[in-house]
Amino acid sequence: MQSLRSALSYDNDGRYKHWRTSLRDDSVLWVGFDKNWKDKDSTNTLGREELEELDHILQAAQKSNPSALVIQSLKKNGFCAGADIKQFIDSDASDMEAMLRDGHAVVDRLERLPFTTIAVLHGHVLGGGLELALACNLRIGLADKLQTGFPEVMLGLHPGLGGTFRMTHQIDPVQAMTAMLTGKSTHGLRNKKLGLVDDYIEPRHLDAAVQSAIAGKLRSKSKDASLKSRALSSAIGRRFAAKQMRKQTAKRAAKKDYPAPYALIDLWEDHGGATRNMQEQEIKSFAALMQTDTAQNLIRVFFLQQNLKEKHEDAGAIEKVHVIGAGAMGGDIAAWCAMQGFAVTLSDQSAEPIAQAVAKLGKLCVEQHKSPIETRASLDRLIPDIDNKGVEQADLIIEAIPEKLEIKQELYRSIEPRLKSGAILATNTSSIPLEKLAADLKSPSSLLGLHFFNPVSRMQVVEIVSHDQTGADNRKTAMNFATGIGKLPVAVTSYPGFLVNRALTPYLQEAIMMLDEGIDKNVIDGVATRFGMPMGPVELADQVGLDVCLSVAELLRQSLEQPIPPIPDWVQKLVDQDKLGKKTGQGFYQWKAGKAQRDRDKFTAFLDAAHGDDSDSSEQKISDQESHNDGSVMSIDDITDRLILPMLNACVECYHEGVIENLDQLDGAIIFATGFAPFRGGPMHYARQRGVAAVTQRLETLTEKYGDRFRPNVGWKDI
Repeated sequence: MQSLRSALSYDNDGRYKHWRTSLRDDSVLWVGFDKNWKDKDSTNTLGREELEELDHILQAAQKSNPSALVIQSLKKNGFCAGADIKQFIDSDASDMEAMLRDGHAVVDRLERLPFTTIAVLHGHVLGGGLELALACNLRIGLADKLQTGFPEVMLGLHPGLGGTFRMTHQIDPVQAMTAMLTGKSTHGLRNKKLGLVDDYIEPRHLDAAVQSAIAGKLRSKSKDASLKSRALSSAIGRRFAAKQMRKQTAKRAAKKDYPAPYALIDLWEDHGGATRNMQEQEIKSFAALMQTDTAQNLIRVFFLQQNLKEKHEDAGAIEKVHVIGAGAMGGDIAAWCAMQGFAVTLSDQSAEPIAQAVAKLGKLCVEQHKSPIETRASLDRLIPDIDNKGVEQADLIIEAIPEKLEIKQELYRSIEPRLKSGAILATNTSSIPLEKLAADLKSPSSLLGLHFFNPVSRMQVVEIVSHDQTGADNRKTAMNFATGIGKLPVAVTSYPGFLVNRALTPYLQEAIMMLDEGIDKNVIDGVATRFGMPMGPVELADQVGLDVCLSVAELLRQSLEQPIPPIPDWVQKLVDQDKLGKKTGQGFYQWKAGKAQRDRDKFTAFLDAAHGDDSDSSEQKISDQESHNDGSVMSIDDITDRLILPMLNACVECYHEGVIENLDQLDGAIIFATGFAPFRGGPMHYARQRGVAAVTQRLETLTEKYGDRFRPNVGWKDI
């Protein structure tokens, strides 16, 4: 990779495990971060050992006094991906504080060096990596790719190695706080605009840029002297800004569920005017947050995600992909695969949907921060194929045509004789059992499911669905392919609804049953999001499409032993009237500009009443809008359990039936496919924390009140 100085120019004597140094003739000390370089690890992360070695290098540099010290990464994929999370797991608060203090001492030493220090940045510069860079006098970004950010909030934490005060000093404090509170990354040239990067150059100009910095011609773009920064250095200014930050944060996350952003706001408001105080409090706050259930569960989720990404050995390789059906799903699948580097042919019965898929790919590349060259290459890889000729050259054929068994079987009969030896035939079906699809195939072992979720560009999970004749090597190859396009593959067996739809359907269906009982949709969705779901079930049903929901629910009702109540007739009438949800602008909600028109005041009134508000108006609202048709009033706990526990019950059923073999993978799949409250660690983890006996007892109670659809699955005994 041209953006890196040659690793051959670095010392190779093995003094350090994670760093390599070189003192050049111009007295510039180059320090290369190269974690486990002998074992060729692909990614830099910061841990205790890495920081201890860096400290030795810095102490030696203090004695030798070079003209400058330049830190860069020798890894192709980036400067540093952040802290080594594994070191956090078993540390109590005192151990964590001690570890942080040691780390701060190293970063402080870097910051205090009496000569110019420069961080050369490329690829991902996240968490602890960004904190290390901020301690340098200057930061130079390389123009291949650059992504900076503090994602710690995603782990229930905030920056802990000096980021809270160095970031707010380096750039506009409000922008700095926003970046840390949201965990969102900054890409490319915007880093220079914000002041995170002082210069942005082509790799070939790196030596000249370093010499320019040494000569004092390159200066830090710190915002410390700006009017806004000076205003926010006052207690009054920070108090005002902090109030607004809490208000915005509350719209996204409740303090009881996600304490980290609120702790960060408190930290900055109370100590933002005194660096050393803020440093001390950052350490204590980070150590305290590490002990919370939220942080422990989110760290668990992080490792669930990492485990789903693992590659399978001894699997075949996919080079060419052919997608049949350029509709909403097929077109997006083809576009995504092309953007991820695969040669893709895309066929359809007409040219228009293929053209739309190509246009979507162009927009997708912009959304994914691809360069113009990368965008052009992606577009070149997506080849329109109106005559379906790509079938014969493809290693993987993905079928994404309408959900009709007969139509799919007819297609398979026509293309199977044309498949090259060893090719995989994959279906994107979300509901049809694969054994039925494979019934007429001469080589049923070639068929498996690649079930993507909508929208393809945002949903991480792909279900790899096998039937009893699917080839084991084909399944491994499909798993690796999904990982190769940046998705999280989940291996499941053919079963009604597979895993995700089997678990999600009871959640959606129970919401419809509550609507039928007269409970307000705004209350149902409000209770679900209060539990931690990213979207309430009524709004989600509109997003999915009421026609799709009806189809899946009917399939499950016909296929499962667990009783599934029929959908009320009035929902079918909405579908008949083409009120399908978001895609038609009307479903359970009205939709405008892509957003459901929810009345949040109704949920607020419900909460007021549920928490004992004595006002007549609140009591009137709840009795009028959140009651059963028989007049009985629902509580928050009632609604929550009616929505969530059937999901848990369905997950247990899938595990018991062998649809998925591993409970951790089950938790990961449901979190990343449905958004199940991440801070709870997954549905099965939540059930265990709540207590399996308590959950099954509650299901028994709901069974007595509402019917057999709540009856606990026999598989609970194995959880």
